[in-house]
Amino acid sequence: MNQEARESFTAFVAARSGSLIRTAYVLTGDQHAAEDLLQNALARTAARWRSVRDSPEAYVRKAMYHEQISRWRRRGREYATGSPPEGVHHDADVDLRVALERALFALPPRKRAVIVLRYFEDLPEAEVASIMGCSVGTVRSQAHKALSRLRELAPDLAVHLEMS
Repeated sequence: MNQEARESFTAFVAARSGSLIRTAYVLTGDQHAAEDLLQNALARTAARWRSVRDSPEAYVRKAMYHEQISRWRRRGREYATGSPPEGVHHDADVDLRVALERALFALPPRKRAVIVLRYFEDLPEAEVASIMGCSVGTVRSQAHKALSRLRELAPDLAVHLEMS
C-alpha cells in the first residue's frame, strides 16, 4: 500500500470506526468479539483497498456480516452476553435499551442481521439484500418476521417498533 492509500485508509478508519464498532457489537453481543470482528474486516479491507476505496464501508460491513455468520456456524450455537459493552452511556431509556438488546439476541442470526443492517444502519433493502446474498423480497420478509418477533419478546418496545 502506497503512502496516499495508507493515508486515505487511515482517514476512513478514523471517520467510520465508531459506527462500525456499534454494528459489530450488535452482530456479536460481546465488546471483545466485536473489536476482533471489526479488526479482521478492516484488515481485509486494507488488503483490498485499491479495489474498494470507492465504497469501503459497504465492503467492511459485508466482511463483518460474512465472518460473523461463519463464526455462528462454526460454533453451532449463539450466545448473549449478560453485560453491556464498556462505555455505555446510561440515560432515561436504559430499561428500553436493555429490553431491546435482550430481544435482539433472542432472534435467530439472519433475522438479527436484517434488523441491524436495515434499521440500525439504515441501509436500503437492496443494499441489505446484496450484503446478505439474498433477494429484496427475502429482506422484507425477514424484517417483517423479525419485527413481529421483537414485538412478542419485548412488548414495551412495540410503541417504538410501530414507527417502522
